[in-house]
Amino acid sequence: MTGSDGPHREPGSDVRPPGSASERAREEEERAVEQALALVGGSGRSDRSGGSGEPASRSRDSRGHRGPRDEDLNAGRSSNTHADRSRDPRAHRSSDSHPYDGRDNDRRDNDRRDGRATPATAPAPGSEQPPLPDRTLPGDPAKTSPPPPSWDRARAVAARAGRGRPPATIRLTLDRALGHVLAEALGALTDLPSFDTSAMDGWAVAGPGPWAFEAGAGLLAGRGPAAALPDGTAVRIATGARVPPETTAVIRSEHAHIDEARGLLHARRSVVTGQDIRPRGQECRSGEQLVPAGTVVTPAVLGLAAAAGYDALPVVPRPRVDILVLGDELLNAGLPHDGLIRDALGPMLGPWLRALGAEVSGARRLGDDAGALRDALTSSDADLIVTTGGTAAGPVDHVHPVLDALGAELLVDGVAVRPGHPMLLARLSADGPYLVGLPGNPLAAVSGLLTLAEPLLAGIAGRPAQDPYRALVHAEVHGHPHDTRLVPVVHRPGRAGGRDHVAPLRYNGPAMLRGIAAADGLAVVPPGGVRSGTEVEILDLPWAPATPWTEGCFT
Repeated sequence: MTGSDGPHREPGSDVRPPGSASERAREEEERAVEQALALVGGSGRSDRSGGSGEPASRSRDSRGHRGPRDEDLNAGRSSNTHADRSRDPRAHRSSDSHPYDGRDNDRRDNDRRDGRATPATAPAPGSEQPPLPDRTLPGDPAKTSPPPPSWDRARAVAARAGRGRPPATIRLTLDRALGHVLAEALGALTDLPSFDTSAMDGWAVAGPGPWAFEAGAGLLAGRGPAAALPDGTAVRIATGARVPPETTAVIRSEHAHIDEARGLLHARRSVVTGQDIRPRGQECRSGEQLVPAGTVVTPAVLGLAAAAGYDALPVVPRPRVDILVLGDELLNAGLPHDGLIRDALGPMLGPWLRALGAEVSGARRLGDDAGALRDALTSSDADLIVTTGGTAAGPVDHVHPVLDALGAELLVDGVAVRPGHPMLLARLSADGPYLVGLPGNPLAAVSGLLTLAEPLLAGIAGRPAQDPYRALVHAEVHGHPHDTRLVPVVHRPGRAGGRDHVAPLRYNGPAMLRGIAAADGLAVVPPGGVRSGTEVEILDLPWAPATPWTEGCFT
Protein backbone atom coordinates (compact mmCIF):
# COMPACT_ATOMS: atom_id res chain seq x y z
CA MET A 1 0.00 0.00 0.00
CA THR A 2 1.30 3.41 -0.94
CA GLY A 3 0.45 6.94 -0.08
CA SER A 4 1.56 10.41 -0.85
CA ASP A 5 4.64 9.94 1.28
CA GLY A 6 6.06 7.14 -0.88
CA PRO A 7 6.45 3.41 -0.35
CA HIS A 8 5.22 1.87 2.84
CA ARG A 9 8.00 1.02 5.47
CA GLU A 10 7.77 -1.51 8.25
CA PRO A 11 7.88 -0.11 11.77
CA GLY A 12 11.44 0.27 13.05
CA SER A 13 13.02 0.34 9.61
CA ASP A 14 15.67 2.97 8.85
CA VAL A 15 14.47 6.09 7.16
CA ARG A 16 17.27 7.62 5.05
CA PRO A 17 17.19 10.57 2.70
CA PRO A 18 17.23 10.03 -1.05
CA GLY A 19 20.67 9.09 -2.41
CA SER A 20 21.79 7.31 0.77
CA ALA A 21 22.02 3.94 -1.04
CA SER A 22 24.83 5.16 -3.27
CA GLU A 23 26.60 6.68 -0.27
CA ARG A 24 26.35 3.40 1.61
CA ALA A 25 27.74 1.54 -1.39
CA ARG A 26 30.65 3.97 -1.60
CA GLU A 27 31.34 3.63 2.12
CA GLU A 28 31.27 -0.17 1.89
CA GLU A 29 33.67 -0.05 -1.06
CA GLU A 30 36.05 2.22 0.83
CA ARG A 31 35.96 -0.04 3.90
CA ALA A 32 36.65 -3.09 1.73
CA VAL A 33 39.65 -1.37 0.15
CA GLU A 34 40.96 -0.29 3.54
CA GLN A 35 40.60 -3.80 4.95
CA ALA A 36 42.33 -5.38 1.95
CA LEU A 37 45.19 -2.91 2.16
CA ALA A 38 45.51 -3.44 5.91
CA LEU A 39 45.89 -7.20 5.37
CA VAL A 40 49.03 -6.63 3.28
CA GLY A 41 50.58 -4.05 5.59
CA GLY A 42 49.57 -0.97 3.64
CA SER A 43 51.46 -1.66 0.40
CA GLY A 44 50.16 0.52 -2.38
CA ARG A 45 47.85 2.35 0.00
CA SER A 46 46.19 5.46 -1.31
CA ASP A 47 46.84 8.83 0.33
CA ARG A 48 43.59 8.64 2.29
CA SER A 49 44.02 8.16 5.98
CA GLY A 50 40.75 6.26 6.15
CA GLY A 51 39.79 8.09 9.30
CA SER A 52 42.54 6.35 11.29
CA GLY A 53 44.45 9.52 11.98
CA GLU A 54 47.63 7.91 10.60
CA PRO A 55 49.82 9.74 8.07
CA ALA A 56 49.44 8.67 4.49
CA SER A 57 52.84 6.90 4.48
CA ARG A 58 51.96 4.65 7.41
CA SER A 59 49.48 1.82 7.69
CA ARG A 60 47.91 -0.43 10.26
CA ASP A 61 47.37 -4.14 10.05
CA SER A 62 44.11 -5.85 10.86
CA ARG A 63 44.87 -5.59 14.59
CA GLY A 64 45.70 -1.88 14.48
CA HIS A 65 49.49 -2.29 14.61
CA ARG A 66 51.55 0.19 12.74
CA GLY A 67 53.38 -1.16 9.74
CA PRO A 68 56.78 0.06 8.54
CA ARG A 69 57.02 2.81 5.98
CA ASP A 70 57.88 1.70 2.47
CA GLU A 71 61.07 3.76 2.48
CA ASP A 72 62.09 2.08 5.77
CA LEU A 73 61.71 -1.34 4.17
CA ASN A 74 63.84 -0.56 1.17
CA ALA A 75 66.52 1.87 2.31
CA GLY A 76 70.05 0.48 2.54
CA ARG A 77 69.14 -3.24 2.45
CA SER A 78 70.87 -5.78 0.26
CA SER A 79 69.25 -8.79 -1.33
CA ASN A 80 70.58 -11.14 1.32
CA THR A 81 68.96 -9.34 4.25
CA HIS A 82 65.49 -9.41 5.74
CA ALA A 83 64.13 -6.50 3.72
CA ASP A 84 60.90 -8.33 3.00
CA ARG A 85 60.48 -10.13 6.30
CA SER A 86 57.75 -7.80 7.52
CA ARG A 87 55.76 -8.82 4.47
CA ASP A 88 56.14 -12.54 5.05
CA PRO A 89 54.59 -13.76 8.30
CA ARG A 90 55.83 -17.34 7.72
CA ALA A 91 59.39 -16.08 7.80
CA HIS A 92 59.34 -14.62 11.28
CA ARG A 93 56.11 -14.62 13.23
CA SER A 94 55.95 -17.58 15.54
CA SER A 95 55.13 -18.84 18.98
CA ASP A 96 58.62 -20.39 18.85
CA SER A 97 60.29 -17.01 18.70
CA HIS A 98 60.55 -16.13 22.37
CA PRO A 99 60.34 -18.11 25.64
CA TYR A 100 56.74 -18.52 26.73
CA ASP A 101 55.76 -15.73 24.34
CA GLY A 102 52.18 -15.35 23.22
CA ARG A 103 52.69 -12.29 21.02
CA ASP A 104 51.63 -13.98 17.81
CA ASN A 105 48.28 -15.65 18.21
CA ASP A 106 47.69 -15.67 14.46
CA ARG A 107 50.42 -18.24 13.80
CA ARG A 108 50.58 -20.08 17.11
CA ASP A 109 51.59 -23.73 16.80
CA ASN A 110 48.58 -26.01 16.82
CA ASP A 111 50.43 -28.47 19.04
CA ARG A 112 50.52 -26.15 22.09
CA ARG A 113 46.91 -26.40 23.16
CA ASP A 114 46.48 -27.13 26.84
CA GLY A 115 50.15 -28.04 27.12
CA ARG A 116 49.67 -31.23 25.15
CA ALA A 117 50.60 -32.40 21.68
CA THR A 118 47.51 -31.82 19.52
CA PRO A 119 49.12 -30.87 16.20
CA ALA A 120 47.22 -29.65 13.22
CA THR A 121 45.91 -32.25 10.83
CA ALA A 122 44.13 -32.14 7.52
CA PRO A 123 40.38 -31.41 7.65
CA ALA A 124 38.13 -34.41 8.14
CA PRO A 125 36.30 -35.64 5.02
CA GLY A 126 33.35 -33.44 4.34
CA SER A 127 34.73 -30.55 6.36
CA GLU A 128 37.13 -29.14 3.78
CA GLN A 129 37.16 -25.35 3.70
CA PRO A 130 37.52 -23.40 0.48
CA PRO A 131 40.97 -21.90 -0.06
CA LEU A 132 41.52 -18.44 1.32
CA PRO A 133 41.54 -15.68 -1.26
CA ASP A 134 44.88 -14.20 -2.29
CA ARG A 135 45.03 -10.97 -0.27
CA THR A 136 48.29 -9.81 -1.82
CA LEU A 137 47.92 -6.91 -4.20
CA PRO A 138 49.70 -6.92 -7.57
CA GLY A 139 53.24 -5.64 -7.31
CA ASP A 140 53.47 -6.22 -3.55
CA PRO A 141 56.87 -7.57 -2.39
CA ALA A 142 55.12 -10.46 -0.65
CA LYS A 143 54.47 -11.88 -4.11
CA THR A 144 58.19 -12.37 -4.66
CA SER A 145 59.32 -13.10 -1.10
CA PRO A 146 60.58 -16.71 -1.15
CA PRO A 147 59.06 -19.21 1.26
CA PRO A 148 61.34 -20.61 3.98
CA PRO A 149 63.41 -23.61 2.84
CA SER A 150 62.42 -27.14 3.71
CA TRP A 151 64.05 -28.85 6.66
CA ASP A 152 66.18 -31.07 4.40
CA ARG A 153 67.27 -28.10 2.32
CA ALA A 154 68.21 -26.02 5.38
CA ARG A 155 70.38 -28.84 6.77
CA ALA A 156 72.10 -29.25 3.42
CA VAL A 157 72.88 -25.52 3.28
CA ALA A 158 74.34 -25.64 6.81
CA ALA A 159 76.48 -28.69 6.02
CA ARG A 160 77.77 -27.12 2.81
CA ALA A 161 78.63 -23.91 4.65
CA GLY A 162 80.64 -25.85 7.21
CA ARG A 163 82.63 -27.54 4.47
CA GLY A 164 83.25 -24.24 2.68
CA ARG A 165 86.78 -23.87 4.00
CA PRO A 166 89.41 -26.65 4.17
CA PRO A 167 89.83 -27.68 7.79
CA ALA A 168 93.06 -26.79 9.56
CA THR A 169 95.37 -29.51 10.84
CA ILE A 170 97.19 -29.67 14.17
CA ARG A 171 99.12 -32.48 15.84
CA LEU A 172 98.11 -33.48 19.35
CA THR A 173 99.67 -36.03 21.63
CA LEU A 174 97.57 -39.09 22.31
CA ASP A 175 96.53 -37.86 25.75
CA ARG A 176 95.03 -34.68 24.21
CA ALA A 177 93.53 -36.02 20.98
CA LEU A 178 90.42 -37.65 22.43
CA GLY A 179 87.21 -36.32 20.86
CA HIS A 180 88.93 -34.60 17.96
CA VAL A 181 88.50 -35.61 14.33
CA LEU A 182 91.36 -37.13 12.34
CA ALA A 183 92.54 -34.71 9.67
CA GLU A 184 94.29 -37.49 7.78
CA ALA A 185 93.82 -41.21 7.38
CA LEU A 186 95.66 -43.21 10.02
CA GLY A 187 98.09 -45.62 8.36
CA ALA A 188 99.97 -48.42 10.08
CA LEU A 189 103.59 -47.55 10.83
CA THR A 190 104.52 -51.20 11.27
CA ASP A 191 103.13 -54.69 10.85
CA LEU A 192 100.70 -55.70 13.60
CA PRO A 193 101.84 -57.80 15.26
CA SER A 194 105.39 -57.03 14.27
CA PHE A 195 106.54 -60.64 14.91
CA ASP A 196 104.94 -64.04 15.43
CA THR A 197 103.55 -64.19 18.96
CA SER A 198 101.86 -66.74 21.14
CA ALA A 199 98.13 -66.21 21.58
CA MET A 200 97.95 -68.39 24.71
CA ASP A 201 99.94 -69.60 27.69
CA GLY A 202 101.18 -73.10 26.87
CA TRP A 203 103.88 -74.92 24.94
CA ALA A 204 105.57 -74.06 21.65
CA VAL A 205 106.21 -77.33 19.78
CA ALA A 206 108.05 -78.27 16.60
CA GLY A 207 107.16 -81.26 14.43
CA PRO A 208 104.96 -84.22 15.51
CA GLY A 209 104.69 -85.30 19.16
CA PRO A 210 105.31 -86.45 21.73
CA TRP A 211 107.85 -83.72 22.39
CA ALA A 212 110.83 -83.62 24.67
CA PHE A 213 110.92 -80.57 26.90
CA GLU A 214 113.28 -78.86 29.25
CA ALA A 215 112.24 -77.69 32.71
CA GLY A 216 112.33 -73.97 33.46
CA ALA A 217 110.37 -70.73 33.00
CA GLY A 218 110.50 -70.89 29.22
CA LEU A 219 109.81 -67.93 26.89
CA LEU A 220 108.28 -64.75 28.35
CA ALA A 221 106.75 -61.68 26.69
CA GLY A 222 109.13 -58.81 26.06
CA ARG A 223 112.23 -60.95 25.64
CA GLY A 224 114.44 -61.01 22.57
CA PRO A 225 114.32 -63.65 19.84
CA ALA A 226 114.90 -67.24 20.86
CA ALA A 227 116.89 -69.86 19.04
CA ALA A 228 115.12 -72.03 16.51
CA LEU A 229 113.14 -74.89 18.03
CA PRO A 230 114.49 -78.33 17.02
CA ASP A 231 112.03 -80.84 15.58
CA GLY A 232 110.40 -83.01 18.29
CA THR A 233 110.97 -80.55 21.11
CA ALA A 234 108.79 -78.22 23.17
CA VAL A 235 109.34 -75.15 25.31
CA ARG A 236 107.05 -73.30 27.69
CA ILE A 237 105.74 -69.98 26.29
CA ALA A 238 103.66 -67.11 27.72
CA THR A 239 100.94 -65.13 25.98
CA GLY A 240 102.49 -62.38 23.86
CA ALA A 241 105.95 -63.95 23.83
CA ARG A 242 107.86 -64.16 20.58
CA VAL A 243 107.47 -67.60 18.98
CA PRO A 244 110.80 -69.31 18.18
CA PRO A 245 111.59 -69.98 14.51
CA GLU A 246 110.44 -73.38 13.21
CA THR A 247 107.57 -73.57 15.70
CA THR A 248 104.68 -75.70 14.40
CA ALA A 249 101.98 -74.68 16.88
CA VAL A 250 101.24 -73.62 20.43
CA ILE A 251 99.49 -76.14 22.68
CA ARG A 252 97.44 -74.56 25.44
CA SER A 253 98.43 -75.55 28.96
CA GLU A 254 95.05 -77.18 29.60
CA HIS A 255 95.38 -79.29 26.45
CA ALA A 256 98.83 -80.64 27.36
CA HIS A 257 99.85 -83.69 29.48
CA ILE A 258 103.32 -83.80 30.98
CA ASP A 259 105.05 -87.15 31.58
CA GLU A 260 107.59 -86.06 34.17
CA ALA A 261 109.19 -89.51 34.43
CA ARG A 262 110.00 -89.74 30.74
CA GLY A 263 110.38 -86.01 30.14
CA LEU A 264 107.78 -85.97 27.36
CA LEU A 265 104.87 -83.67 26.50
CA HIS A 266 101.69 -85.21 25.07
CA ALA A 267 98.78 -83.36 23.42
CA ARG A 268 95.28 -84.19 24.69
CA ARG A 269 93.81 -83.00 21.34
CA SER A 270 94.91 -83.06 17.76
CA VAL A 271 97.42 -80.35 16.87
CA VAL A 272 96.83 -78.13 13.85
CA THR A 273 99.74 -76.31 12.28
CA GLY A 274 99.69 -72.63 13.30
CA GLN A 275 97.17 -73.00 16.09
CA ASP A 276 97.23 -70.30 18.80
CA ILE A 277 99.96 -68.37 17.00
CA ARG A 278 99.38 -64.78 15.91
CA PRO A 279 101.46 -64.47 12.76
CA ARG A 280 103.28 -61.27 11.89
CA GLY A 281 100.99 -58.82 10.03
CA GLN A 282 97.81 -60.70 10.95
CA GLU A 283 96.01 -57.43 11.86
CA CYS A 284 97.66 -55.13 9.33
CA ARG A 285 100.73 -54.59 7.21
CA SER A 286 102.88 -51.49 7.39
CA GLY A 287 101.32 -48.62 5.39
CA GLU A 288 97.83 -50.12 5.42
CA GLN A 289 95.01 -47.67 6.30
CA LEU A 290 93.64 -48.33 9.74
CA VAL A 291 90.92 -45.65 9.98
CA PRO A 292 89.93 -42.96 7.47
CA ALA A 293 90.13 -39.19 7.80
CA GLY A 294 87.07 -37.75 9.52
CA THR A 295 87.00 -40.45 12.17
CA VAL A 296 86.30 -39.22 15.69
CA VAL A 297 89.18 -40.13 18.02
CA THR A 298 87.64 -42.48 20.56
CA PRO A 299 89.48 -44.38 23.31
CA ALA A 300 89.64 -47.39 20.98
CA VAL A 301 91.18 -45.28 18.20
CA LEU A 302 93.78 -44.05 20.69
CA GLY A 303 94.63 -47.62 21.59
CA LEU A 304 94.94 -48.65 17.94
CA ALA A 305 97.11 -45.63 17.18
CA ALA A 306 99.41 -46.44 20.08
CA ALA A 307 99.68 -50.08 19.00
CA ALA A 308 100.56 -48.90 15.47
CA GLY A 309 103.38 -46.75 16.81
CA TYR A 310 101.88 -43.24 16.99
CA ASP A 311 102.86 -40.71 19.65
CA ALA A 312 100.72 -37.86 18.23
CA LEU A 313 97.85 -37.64 15.77
CA PRO A 314 96.96 -35.17 12.98
CA VAL A 315 93.55 -33.79 13.94
CA VAL A 316 91.20 -30.92 13.11
CA PRO A 317 90.92 -28.29 15.85
CA ARG A 318 87.58 -28.31 17.60
CA PRO A 319 85.29 -25.53 16.32
CA ARG A 320 85.17 -22.65 18.81
CA VAL A 321 81.67 -21.52 19.76
CA ASP A 322 80.43 -18.44 21.61
CA ILE A 323 76.94 -18.49 23.16
CA LEU A 324 74.99 -15.24 23.52
CA VAL A 325 71.78 -15.45 25.58
CA LEU A 326 69.33 -12.67 24.76
CA GLY A 327 66.28 -11.53 26.71
CA ASP A 328 65.65 -9.17 29.64
CA GLU A 329 63.06 -11.54 31.07
CA LEU A 330 65.54 -14.31 31.96
CA LEU A 331 66.65 -15.25 35.48
CA ASN A 332 69.93 -17.00 36.30
CA ALA A 333 68.71 -18.47 39.60
CA GLY A 334 65.65 -18.94 41.74
CA LEU A 335 62.00 -19.42 40.91
CA PRO A 336 60.19 -17.56 38.12
CA HIS A 337 58.36 -14.49 39.41
CA ASP A 338 56.79 -11.24 38.28
CA GLY A 339 56.86 -12.16 34.60
CA LEU A 340 60.48 -13.33 34.74
CA ILE A 341 61.44 -16.87 33.78
CA ARG A 342 64.48 -19.08 34.26
CA ASP A 343 67.05 -19.26 31.50
CA ALA A 344 66.93 -22.90 30.36
CA LEU A 345 69.14 -22.48 27.29
CA GLY A 346 72.27 -21.07 28.93
CA PRO A 347 72.87 -24.22 31.04
CA MET A 348 71.83 -26.56 28.20
CA LEU A 349 73.59 -25.26 25.11
CA GLY A 350 77.20 -25.47 26.31
CA PRO A 351 77.18 -29.19 27.15
CA TRP A 352 75.10 -29.96 24.06
CA LEU A 353 77.55 -28.18 21.77
CA ARG A 354 80.49 -29.88 23.47
CA ALA A 355 78.79 -33.21 22.80
CA LEU A 356 78.77 -32.18 19.13
CA GLY A 357 82.55 -31.76 19.27
CA ALA A 358 82.85 -28.00 19.84
CA GLU A 359 85.03 -26.03 22.22
CA VAL A 360 82.57 -23.72 23.97
CA SER A 361 83.11 -20.56 25.94
CA GLY A 362 80.82 -19.71 28.85
CA ALA A 363 77.40 -18.36 27.90
CA ARG A 364 77.17 -14.53 27.91
CA ARG A 365 73.85 -12.94 28.87
CA LEU A 366 73.25 -9.75 26.93
CA GLY A 367 69.58 -9.06 27.58
CA ASP A 368 67.69 -7.12 24.91
CA ASP A 369 70.49 -4.72 23.99
CA ALA A 370 71.17 -4.22 20.27
CA GLY A 371 74.44 -2.37 20.96
CA ALA A 372 75.75 -5.11 23.22
CA LEU A 373 74.80 -7.71 20.62
CA ARG A 374 76.62 -5.84 17.87
CA ASP A 375 79.74 -5.43 20.03
CA ALA A 376 79.71 -9.13 20.92
CA LEU A 377 79.41 -10.17 17.27
CA THR A 378 82.17 -7.89 16.02
CA SER A 379 84.61 -8.81 18.80
CA SER A 380 84.17 -12.59 18.67
CA ASP A 381 87.00 -14.77 17.37
CA ALA A 382 84.88 -17.93 17.40
CA ASP A 383 84.09 -20.11 14.40
CA LEU A 384 80.40 -20.06 15.32
CA ILE A 385 78.26 -17.73 17.40
CA VAL A 386 74.99 -19.13 18.75
CA THR A 387 72.31 -16.68 19.88
CA THR A 388 69.10 -17.49 21.72
CA GLY A 389 65.87 -15.61 21.08
CA GLY A 390 65.44 -12.37 19.17
CA THR A 391 65.09 -13.98 15.74
CA ALA A 392 61.52 -12.82 15.10
CA ALA A 393 60.31 -9.28 14.36
CA GLY A 394 59.14 -8.03 17.75
CA PRO A 395 60.08 -4.68 19.29
CA VAL A 396 63.11 -6.17 21.11
CA ASP A 397 64.09 -8.79 18.52
CA HIS A 398 67.43 -7.31 17.47
CA VAL A 399 69.16 -10.18 15.65
CA HIS A 400 67.98 -9.33 12.13
CA PRO A 401 68.55 -5.57 12.39
CA VAL A 402 72.06 -6.06 13.80
CA LEU A 403 72.97 -8.58 11.11
CA ASP A 404 71.56 -6.17 8.56
CA ALA A 405 73.69 -3.32 9.90
CA LEU A 406 76.82 -5.50 9.82
CA GLY A 407 76.22 -6.52 6.20
CA ALA A 408 75.95 -10.19 7.12
CA GLU A 409 74.89 -12.75 4.54
CA LEU A 410 71.74 -14.66 5.48
CA LEU A 411 72.17 -18.24 4.28
CA VAL A 412 68.99 -19.56 5.92
CA ASP A 413 66.25 -17.21 7.11
CA GLY A 414 63.50 -19.34 8.62
CA VAL A 415 62.92 -23.05 8.06
CA ALA A 416 59.70 -24.94 7.31
CA VAL A 417 59.93 -26.96 10.53
CA ARG A 418 57.99 -27.03 13.81
CA PRO A 419 59.03 -26.21 16.42
CA GLY A 420 61.74 -23.70 15.64
CA HIS A 421 60.89 -22.22 12.26
CA PRO A 422 62.25 -18.68 13.03
CA MET A 423 65.82 -20.08 13.22
CA LEU A 424 68.48 -18.57 10.96
CA LEU A 425 72.01 -19.10 9.68
CA ALA A 426 74.23 -16.17 8.70
CA ARG A 427 77.83 -15.53 7.73
CA LEU A 428 79.10 -12.32 9.26
CA SER A 429 81.84 -11.84 6.66
CA ALA A 430 83.79 -13.80 4.07
CA ASP A 431 86.39 -14.90 6.64
CA GLY A 432 84.40 -14.18 9.78
CA PRO A 433 82.32 -16.44 11.98
CA TYR A 434 78.98 -18.03 11.23
CA LEU A 435 75.97 -17.25 13.37
CA VAL A 436 73.13 -19.64 14.18
CA GLY A 437 70.16 -17.77 15.60
CA LEU A 438 68.01 -20.05 17.75
CA PRO A 439 64.44 -19.28 18.77
CA GLY A 440 64.02 -18.55 22.46
CA ASN A 441 61.65 -21.41 23.28
CA PRO A 442 63.69 -24.36 24.59
CA LEU A 443 62.49 -27.19 22.33
CA ALA A 444 62.45 -24.82 19.37
CA ALA A 445 66.10 -24.06 20.17
CA VAL A 446 66.89 -27.81 20.21
CA SER A 447 65.30 -28.02 16.77
CA GLY A 448 67.58 -25.22 15.59
CA LEU A 449 70.64 -26.96 17.07
CA LEU A 450 69.95 -30.18 15.19
CA THR A 451 68.79 -28.49 11.99
CA LEU A 452 71.57 -25.90 11.55
CA ALA A 453 74.29 -26.07 14.22
CA GLU A 454 74.96 -29.81 14.13
CA PRO A 455 75.59 -30.12 10.36
CA LEU A 456 77.51 -26.81 10.32
CA LEU A 457 79.84 -27.93 13.13
CA ALA A 458 80.30 -31.33 11.52
CA GLY A 459 81.43 -29.61 8.33
CA ILE A 460 83.82 -27.26 10.13
CA ALA A 461 85.32 -30.14 12.14
CA GLY A 462 85.54 -32.49 9.18
CA ARG A 463 83.14 -34.98 10.72
CA PRO A 464 81.04 -37.18 8.48
CA ALA A 465 77.36 -36.32 8.42
CA GLN A 466 75.06 -38.34 10.62
CA ASP A 467 73.85 -41.34 8.67
CA PRO A 468 70.08 -41.07 8.26
CA TYR A 469 68.05 -44.11 9.15
CA ARG A 470 64.41 -44.97 9.57
CA ALA A 471 62.58 -46.75 12.36
CA LEU A 472 59.12 -48.17 12.87
CA VAL A 473 56.84 -45.93 14.91
CA HIS A 474 54.23 -47.49 17.19
CA ALA A 475 51.75 -44.63 17.33
CA GLU A 476 50.08 -42.18 15.02
CA VAL A 477 52.13 -38.99 14.90
CA HIS A 478 50.23 -35.94 13.75
CA GLY A 479 51.99 -33.60 11.38
CA HIS A 480 51.88 -29.94 10.52
CA PRO A 481 49.89 -29.24 7.35
CA HIS A 482 52.87 -27.74 5.52
CA ASP A 483 56.04 -28.05 7.63
CA THR A 484 58.22 -30.86 8.95
CA ARG A 485 57.77 -31.66 12.65
CA LEU A 486 60.54 -32.84 14.98
CA VAL A 487 59.05 -35.01 17.74
CA PRO A 488 61.01 -36.49 20.68
CA VAL A 489 60.98 -40.29 20.64
CA VAL A 490 62.48 -43.17 22.59
CA HIS A 491 63.64 -46.50 21.16
CA ARG A 492 61.90 -49.62 22.42
CA PRO A 493 62.80 -53.30 21.86
CA GLY A 494 60.29 -55.47 20.05
CA ARG A 495 58.23 -57.96 22.03
CA ALA A 496 57.54 -61.57 21.13
CA GLY A 497 59.72 -61.44 18.07
CA GLY A 498 58.42 -58.03 16.97
CA ARG A 499 60.62 -55.35 15.45
CA ASP A 500 62.32 -52.68 17.48
CA HIS A 501 60.46 -49.39 17.23
CA VAL A 502 60.25 -45.84 18.51
CA ALA A 503 57.51 -44.32 20.61
CA PRO A 504 56.70 -40.58 20.51
CA LEU A 505 56.82 -38.75 23.82
CA ARG A 506 54.41 -36.25 25.29
CA TYR A 507 55.32 -32.71 26.32
CA ASN A 508 56.67 -31.79 22.92
CA GLY A 509 55.49 -28.18 22.69
CA PRO A 510 58.03 -25.51 21.64
CA ALA A 511 58.52 -24.26 25.23
CA MET A 512 58.81 -27.74 26.79
CA LEU A 513 61.90 -29.76 27.67
CA ARG A 514 60.20 -32.55 29.60
CA GLY A 515 59.82 -34.76 26.52
CA ILE A 516 63.30 -34.23 25.08
CA ALA A 517 64.84 -34.92 28.51
CA ALA A 518 63.55 -38.50 28.26
CA ALA A 519 64.27 -38.96 24.54
CA ASP A 520 67.15 -40.58 22.72
CA GLY A 521 66.16 -39.25 19.31
CA LEU A 522 63.85 -37.03 17.30
CA ALA A 523 61.44 -38.31 14.68
CA VAL A 524 61.42 -36.30 11.46
CA VAL A 525 57.68 -36.22 10.73
CA PRO A 526 56.75 -35.07 7.22
CA PRO A 527 53.84 -32.71 6.57
CA GLY A 528 50.57 -34.50 7.22
CA GLY A 529 52.05 -36.88 9.82
CA VAL A 530 52.65 -40.63 9.84
CA ARG A 531 50.44 -43.56 10.76
CA SER A 532 51.26 -46.16 13.37
CA GLY A 533 53.19 -49.08 11.88
CA THR A 534 55.05 -47.01 9.30
CA GLU A 535 58.68 -45.91 9.28
CA VAL A 536 59.97 -42.43 10.03
CA GLU A 537 63.42 -40.85 9.79
CA ILE A 538 65.26 -40.58 13.12
CA LEU A 539 67.84 -38.06 14.32
CA ASP A 540 69.93 -39.54 17.13
CA LEU A 541 70.80 -37.39 20.13
CA PRO A 542 74.43 -37.39 21.30
CA TRP A 543 73.46 -39.39 24.38
CA ALA A 544 70.83 -41.76 25.72
CA PRO A 545 68.86 -41.21 28.94
CA ALA A 546 70.56 -42.70 31.97
CA THR A 547 67.29 -43.84 33.54
CA PRO A 548 64.13 -45.36 32.05
CA TRP A 549 62.00 -42.23 32.38
CA THR A 550 59.88 -43.13 29.39
CA GLU A 551 57.18 -45.01 31.25
CA GLY A 552 53.99 -43.54 32.64
CA CYS A 553 53.20 -39.94 31.90
CA PHE A 554 55.82 -39.50 29.19
CA THR A 555 54.19 -41.76 26.60
